Amino acid sequence: MEYDSEIRARLTELEAEHRALDGAIEAMQARPSPDFLEIRRLKKRKLQLKDSIQRLRSRLIPDLNA
Repeated sequence: MEYDSEIRARLTELEAEHRALDGAIEAMQARPSPDFLEIRRLKKRKLQLKDSIQRLRSRLIPDLNA
């Protein structure tokens, strides 16, 4: 099992990437002729990151049934 500090470090990385994708998506959408395929790909990656972040956060919650 990973230590909490390792999980928190990974969470920080994923959250930073998630925020960076926000900026990239906004910038692409502001272009005169946006690349909708690329925007879709970035949004899909952003959703994958969100799922990974949620899984890691749930691992930090202590198991109350133990």
